[in-house]
Amino acid sequence: MSARPRFDVSVVTPEGPAFEGDAEMLVVPGAAGEIGVLARHAPLIATLKAGATRVHLGQDRIEEFATGPGFFTVEQDRAIALVDHAVKASEIDRDEAQRQLEEAQAELERIESGESTADRWVVEQRVIHAQTQLDVASGASDVRQFRRTSAG
Repeated sequence: MSARPRFDVSVVTPEGPAFEGDAEMLVVPGAAGEIGVLARHAPLIATLKAGATRVHLGQDRIEEFATGPGFFTVEQDRAIALVDHAVKASEIDRDEAQRQLEEAQAELERIESGESTADRWVVEQRVIHAQTQLDVASGASDVRQFRRTSAG
């Protein structure tokens, strides 16, 4: 089977690039569902929610990241995901992700009880991002993992 055409992919955070290189396919967590992109994709601009981002490098090699919310653009043979946070699957600290999850869930409970005026969507994204880190680290980050939080 012949390889798919490749295109330029960047996953960028405020701290710098999490991934830059050529890929056969990119799958990002769009606000309305997963978005898969191949070379020569039509131009596109989309909002991203927290979730798993998968860069398909070819020959069954996939780089997977737990990414926070952000924006996504495709133009010509270049795709750029601008996200607030990205952690490569192999670099996820499960204890830290669990701590982040517990803190975000506690903040969500404070919002629900009226004790906090934090932005609910932002906190929900923190919950999803922390849960995605745990899912990605355990290899369980498929479409079933992109569920709404109990608050949503």
